[in-house]
Amino acid sequence: MIRSLAEYEKSLDKVETTAEMLHEALFGDSPAVFCHIAADGEDVAGFALWFLTYSTWLGRHGIHLEDLFVHPDHRGRGYGRELLAELARICVERGYGRLEWAVLDWNTPAIEFYHSLGAGPLDEWIPYRITGPALERLAATAGSAESTEGTRSTR
Repeated sequence: MIRSLAEYEKSLDKVETTAEMLHEALFGDSPAVFCHIAADGEDVAGFALWFLTYSTWLGRHGIHLEDLFVHPDHRGRGYGRELLAELARICVERGYGRLEWAVLDWNTPAIEFYHSLGAGPLDEWIPYRITGPALERLAATAGSAESTEGTRSTR
């Protein structure tokens, strides 16, 4: 399913995840991600992979939906809506304040689907990401007096 999602998003060459890595993330000693599966009989029709966030404004956790994917053969049958409804149910049941996700700007069918549910874009926020060599360079500066003066980790 991850490879099918990556292919749909034109990013198959970027997938590094192995079955072992995913198993560890979901079922290891300290699971930090969670997954819901939509099944159509014996077929996996779709999945929602998510993790907890925390809002300092709300003072509560939320859910960040990392990936929602319904295989093209199973679209239009309500699986995506049901997966999102289940995450919304978890938010309400546990007192979480948000359910958030990102969508590629060219994915018009997904954008229209999300709008139909009452979701809207966060136009005032611009996502940023740091990976690879830039991440390693930044990490190498941790602990220097200039970058950590007056900071403290609580973990």
